[in-house]
Formats: sequence, C-alpha cells, structure tokens
Amino acid sequence: MCSPEEAALLRLEEVFSATLARTNSLVLQPLLMTAAEPSDPQGRECLRLLQQLHWSSQQLWEVTEESLHSLQERLCHPDSVGLESLLLLRGADRVLQVYMEYIESYTSCMVVQAFQKAAKRRSGYWRVQRKVLRQLLWGMSSEGSVGTALVEVLCQPLTYHVQQYVFLLLSLSDTIGEHHPTRELVVHTTTLFGDLQSFMRQALDQAVATQALWHTLSSRPRDVLCIPARRLLQDSQDVPVTVTPLRAERVLLFDDALVLLQGHNVHTFDLKLVWVDPRQDRCTFHLLTPEEEFSFCSKDPQGKVVWQRKVTEAVCQVLRGKKDFPVLGAGLEPSEPPTCRCAAYTFRAEGRLCQATYEGQWCRGRPHGKGTLKWPDGRNHVGNFCQGLEHGFGIRLVPRASEDKFDCYKCHWWEGSMSGYGICENGTDEVYKGYFQAGLRHGFGVLESTPQAPQPCKYTGHWERGQRSGYGIEEDSDRGERYIGMWQADQRHGPGVMVTQAGVCYQGTFQADKMVGPGILLSEDDSLYEGTFTRDLTLVGKGKVTFPIGFTLEGSFGSGAGGGLHTQGVLDTAALPPDPSSTRKRQLGLGAFPVESRWQGIYGPFWAFVRAGCPGELQEALLGFHVQSSRALRKSQEYLCCERTHPEDSACRMEDILEELLQHREREALQQCLRKALSNPLHPLGKLLRTLMLTFQATYAGVGANKHLQGLAQEEVKQHARELWAAYRGLLRVALQRKGQAPEEDEDAETRDLQVHGLVLPLMLPSFYSELFTLYLLLHEREDGLYSQGIAHLSLFPDTKLLEFLDVQKHLWPLKDLKLTTNQRCSLVRDNCFLSATECLQRIITTVDPREKLEVLERTYGEIEATVSRVLGQEHKLPMDDLLPLLIYVVSRARIQHLGAEIHLIRDLMDPIHTGGLYDFLLTALESCYEHIQKEDMRLHRLPSRWNSRAPW
Repeated sequence: MCSPEEAALLRLEEVFSATLARTNSLVLQPLLMTAAEPSDPQGRECLRLLQQLHWSSQQLWEVTEESLHSLQERLCHPDSVGLESLLLLRGADRVLQVYMEYIESYTSCMVVQAFQKAAKRRSGYWRVQRKVLRQLLWGMSSEGSVGTALVEVLCQPLTYHVQQYVFLLLSLSDTIGEHHPTRELVVHTTTLFGDLQSFMRQALDQAVATQALWHTLSSRPRDVLCIPARRLLQDSQDVPVTVTPLRAERVLLFDDALVLLQGHNVHTFDLKLVWVDPRQDRCTFHLLTPEEEFSFCSKDPQGKVVWQRKVTEAVCQVLRGKKDFPVLGAGLEPSEPPTCRCAAYTFRAEGRLCQATYEGQWCRGRPHGKGTLKWPDGRNHVGNFCQGLEHGFGIRLVPRASEDKFDCYKCHWWEGSMSGYGICENGTDEVYKGYFQAGLRHGFGVLESTPQAPQPCKYTGHWERGQRSGYGIEEDSDRGERYIGMWQADQRHGPGVMVTQAGVCYQGTFQADKMVGPGILLSEDDSLYEGTFTRDLTLVGKGKVTFPIGFTLEGSFGSGAGGGLHTQGVLDTAALPPDPSSTRKRQLGLGAFPVESRWQGIYGPFWAFVRAGCPGELQEALLGFHVQSSRALRKSQEYLCCERTHPEDSACRMEDILEELLQHREREALQQCLRKALSNPLHPLGKLLRTLMLTFQATYAGVGANKHLQGLAQEEVKQHARELWAAYRGLLRVALQRKGQAPEEDEDAETRDLQVHGLVLPLMLPSFYSELFTLYLLLHEREDGLYSQGIAHLSLFPDTKLLEFLDVQKHLWPLKDLKLTTNQRCSLVRDNCFLSATECLQRIITTVDPREKLEVLERTYGEIEATVSRVLGQEHKLPMDDLLPLLIYVVSRARIQHLGAEIHLIRDLMDPIHTGGLYDFLLTALESCYEHIQKEDMRLHRLPSRWNSRAPW
C-alpha cells in the first residue's frame, strides 16, 4: 500500500513541474530574447548568466519529471515497486546537486541585477506581462516593479517546493516506522533537504547583501570587485575593525578575497593565500599574505571573534573549492585551514621577485615546497623552496640578451643561492659540472666547452669564489696542450707541468699565467733542457741542454732569424751518456703537488656528508646526482625537468646502504659489499669513485698520456685507494652511531695498508687501469722493444734447440711431450715443451689485480716443477741454476706483449706484505728473465751469479 504522503509528493511534483514549464516559457525565454545580442560587456555578461539560469531550470524540470515518473510507477504498482525506487530517495544526492546549481545560477543573476536590466530594456513588454507574473506568484502587489516580480517568480516556487518536500518527508519517516528497511534512506533524504533549506536562505541572504553592497561603492571599486559568483560575507561597516599598518577605510570579506578600500585604491588578497596567525590578543588577530602582514583590531572581543571566524571559514571554503553545505563553516572537513597549500601569485613589491609569478606550494605566506617561479624577462625557476627562497634542487633558465639561447642551471640551492652540486649549461658554448657556494663556482668542478666553441678547452679542478684556484688540469685543444698544476684567481700560479701533443713536457713555476724562473723541458727524443722559457715553450735566456747521447750544450738561448733557435755557449762532447733515470724515465710533478691534498675538493663534500650523519636529503647536494644520459640532460633544459635518479630510490636509500655495511663486516662479505657499492653509480662510494675516474682521465688520457707522468699517476691511484677505504670507514662509523653501537677502534698504518691493498685496490683498479697501464707502456717502451726482439730471436728455435741454447740439462727435457707427425724429427718441433706452464703464464694479462697476477706467476712455477717431476718420475725441487733457464724458456714461448710494463706495474702496486716473501722472490725471478731476454747475444752472457746455487727454491 502507498502512504498518503507518497500521494501528496506526487501532487507536489506535478504542480512544480507545471510551474517550471510555465516559468521557462513565460519568463526565461522572453528574458533571453530581450537580452539577445547585446553590444556592451555588461549586457553580454547578463545574457551569459540568463542562459546559464535557463539551462539550470531545464535540468531542474527534467529531474522533477523523472521524480514524478518514479512516483507514478510506485502508486500504480505498489506491490512490485518498493519505496526505495523513488528518485527522491535513491538519487537524493543527484537531485540535491541540481537544486544547488539552480540556486547558484539564480543568485548570480540576482547579484548583478540581470533581471532588472533585462526588464528595463523592454519595459513595455513586461508591463503587459505583469498579469502573467501575478498568476505565478501569490502575494504580489500591483505597485511592485517588474524586476522585483521577476526575482520573486524565479525563486518563490522553488522555496515553497523545498519546504513542502521537508514536511512530507518528515511525515513519511514517521509513517513507515523505525524498523522499515527504507527508513534510513528516508531520514537521510529528509536531512539533505532540510540542509538545502538552510543553504538557500544563506545563499539568498548573501546575494541580497552583495547586491546592496555594489550600490554603496563608487564606480571604480565596483567595476574592479563586481563578479557574479562573488558573495559578501562580512563588512566592516556592520562589525567595525581597524587594519594596520595599512589604514583601510573599509574592509570587505568576500567568499574568494579579502578587500581593503583606501580612497580610490583597492587592495585585493586572494583567500587561498591568506593565513590567520595564531598569535593574537583580546581584540586583535593577525593575517599573513605573500607580501604583507596585517593586524585586525576590533572594538571588543566579540567583534574580533566574528571577523576571525568568518575569515577562517572563508579560507577553508575557498581551499576546498566548493561552497560549504549547508552553511559557511559547516563543511565536513576540518574547520582550521591547512598551513601548507597550493596557489599562484604574482609579486608586486620591488625586489628580486618584482612581477614574478610563483605557482606551487606555500606555507604561512611564503613559497615553501615544490613550485615554479617565472619572471617577465623570461627567467624560469622550477624546484624546491623554503620560506620564500630557492632551497633544494632546482632548475633555472636565464635567457641571453644578445641571442636566442638560455643559460640552464640544474643544481642545488641554499637560501636563495646555488650551493652544492650542480650542472650548468651556458647556452650551447660550455657546460659546468661541479660545486657552488653562494651562487659561485666553489670547490671541485669541470668546465668544458663544446667542440663548436671559438676556443675549445676543458678545465677539471678546484674553484674559489667563481675563479679557478688550487690544483687543476686545463686542456687546450687548439694548442694541443695540457696544464697540470696550481691556479690562483683564474690564472696559472705556482708549480705546474705542461704536456704537449708532440710529447714535450715542461715543469716549472708559473706566476700570473706566465712562466717565471728556471724549469726543465723534456723533448720527445729524451733531450733535457734546464733553464728559462717563453709562454709557448721557446728556449730563452741561460740554460743547459743534455742530449740523449751524452753531449751537453750550456749557454744563452734565444730566437734566431727566420724563427730558428739561436744559441751561444759551450758544447761538451766528452761527457758520459746520462743515466736513463735522469732523462728518459724522469718523472715530473712528484713532490710539487702533494698527493694527499691534490683532490680535496672531491673528498671534502663527502666528509661533510659523513659529518652531518649521512642525511638522505643532502646526498645529492654534497655527492652529486646521477643523470641517466646526455640526452636527458638536454631534455631538462627544454622542459624544465631533470630525469635524474632520486636519492630516495629504494635500492639506494641511505638507511639501506648503512644497514648493508653493518651486515657485511667479515672479510669475504665485505669484499662483495664493496664491489657492489663501487659499481653502483647511486651509492656514495660509487659516486666518489666515478668522480675520481673523471679526474684521472682528464689528467692522464689523451694528451696527458706521457711517460713522464707515470709516477704522478701511480701515487694518485694508491691515494685514491686509501681515501676510499677511509670513506668506507666513515660510513661504517655513521651506521654504528645510528644503531647506538660503539665505533670501531682506529687502525694503525700497517692494518690500514693491509686492507687498502687487499680489499680496495683490486676493486677500484679496473676503473683506472686503462690510463695507468698506458703510462707504463710508454715508460718501458724501449725495454719492451728489446724484449720483443729477443722473443722474436728465440722463437726461431725449435724446442730442443732452445732448451740446449739455454743450457737446460738434458735429463730435464720433457721429450715425451713432443707430438711428432709422420717423418717429423724431434729437433724440429716447436711450442710443445712445458706447454701447461706456458699457457698458465699467458693468463697474467687477463687480470688487472696485482695479487692475481702474482698468483698466476706462482702457478706457472708450480707447472714447471710438476712437468720436471713427471719427467724424472719423482717429486723434484729445482735448484736456482736449473730453474732460471726453464723459466726463460716458458717466458719466451708465452710471448707476452709488454712484459716490462706488466712487471713494473705489479712491483709498484704489490701489497707491501709480500715484500721479501715468496711473491717478491717469484717476481724478481721474472724480472731477471725479462732482462736476460733483452740482451742481443745471449750466448755472450752468463746467467746472473745470484742464481748460481744448487739450493732448491
């Protein structure tokens, strides 16, 4: 059975639907015709509002018709169609939304008096329609204006309809009983429409107050402030308030803005960017805006409470982006506005942000968080802000005045200035990757020009206050030169080494970018000059030349006619040939640049990171950030983004890194942990290693591949290994501190060297091996040439002839290993004797680890003894004078290229713990073989006397 309330609802919907249809046809459509195609802006705005109201009215009629249809279905089939099928119950929220949209459209027309303006244009037509309007209304007097009648006719039926909805729904909820399955639905709908009544009363009151306000303002502020959707919430003429420091004559609080009127000046503040300061006293509260701070003082505490509450509620409402329902301040969200919010604002006050527009996150009136800052001159900044200043990672584009190019800064900022690591592209001419301080290049950095630049060059080194200062390397591609040394105030100053593409090396002292005092010059043919020079390494003044053959020329040098060299001095042809270590193998730079302080600009930020406790937020600023590719770097300038790997990546979060160090402290586990860390470009140790690789390549690759720099490079690699071990210890100390554990005891020098050579050096050496081994090749090129000639000479011998030539005792010859073909004589077979030892020795070039190379050498000796023992049929320990010839045989058959470079690299980088031990002995034996093979006629040379012993090795 259907209740009487349902029947009453049906009749109510029928009447309301008919009223809406008549209102549309008799009022709204004529209003639109009246306002058709206006020429003035206000007329066009009125037309738009009336069109919106007509559309909302049509939506309201459609939903009423749908509700009417559901009621009819219910009344016709009460047994099969339940109460919950009524649109008014099952779609209450949707119906409510349609009603609210109509109310918003209606009040917007009301605020700007769209009805009155439309009626005024055709006043004669509407005087004739007054009778029609009276039919749609009740209580309309004959003296009322047409505009007033239009206002009433478009609102009164709706108000009455909602009122009847609430009355009938309340009756229905009482009728169906507490346990009815749809009671909760009915109560919910009743509450919604009860709230809608409150919403309508507030909306109408605000619209009336706003409409009245425009009549009290002069034309200028009215034109600025009058917006159809804007509603007045509070007026200082109703509740007086004084604003300081700006002496406002009148204060207006709208639902989207706070307005201070001062004469003809209108100061408008977007409520999204207004904060109510918690500081307050009895009659005063404070407001914060992006550029100003105000104090609102009322005559009594009640006035302060009213204004503070209204401002707070209005800010909350505007931040939510929709009107509070049912009334202002009654939303479901918290009543206190959030401290942090997002908005856009254009700064007006003079200063560095004048006319700049910031869009992003704010906190208490200041840009705070992620945001974008744009200046009218084309400058853009995207990144993090803190209390109004650029702080954290950010990208800035700065247009160049003279050309259509930008300078792009991708770096970290500290309190408004570049500070920490960054990558800066100056147009398309040069790129700087390194550290900043107070907006200037400071610390370690690499400045590299593009190949298309007028003067292509590259500087890798230290900076101070924007100038090159300290140790650094500069490469001049045009001149084919590389300078390695000290700088001051952007000039070469102090000890330095110059290397040219032609192989010429110079070492001396620079002052203000010029060579001063004596220096030495080593030419490609190993001639040595000691004296003074010009900027382009021309000999000038007093000096001495020592030629490779031993002749010396001492006197005065200068430029002769036609660009030649003019000299006046004494040529000494009786001098003995110089010691190779003083000319051909002379090493430059040793002692001039202490290896401990050479790259402090790289280690410094790392230790600052460790001292700070390894905070994840400082990892990029102090250790640099990883950009996947140069393409990503170029894209970042075009789109103001940087596709770098974030330090909070789960695989490389500092918490995980430090925890891993604590869990892998045993030697084998630690070795695997360090290998993983050094190979990971996101790990602090991996970042440090890659920066050191960059400096090593900048110094010793290309033009820097000069044999006279081998000593400089070798000590640098060792120092890097010590620093990386210290870096690991520093991270471990932080990890222990975070866990509340006691730090490890300090190491003594012996323990440290053991860990450096045993753990770190083998892991990091592959990163430097290519450049380092090239220097060894160049330094020992002559000896390796003689060695190659000796190998070529010995390779002509068959196995038996070579064993005989080397005076190997015949009972030690492994003739059973010779594989003969048909009609082949034993004396003609090559490369079959001691084959296992030969193949073992050849593996010495397959690894870069000095210890692994020594292990290969040890296995080679073992293979030689194993072969001899097999030949003799018993275990046999070879005496020294039997072992050396056999080793020479194996070395000659292994044909290892550049064996001299290999031996010297092993000797220089060998763990000191092996000095005087088995590995040292084996390496010394290999050195003797190498020296012996270099001799042109080995028949004329006896084996070294130190091997003339019958004692087994």
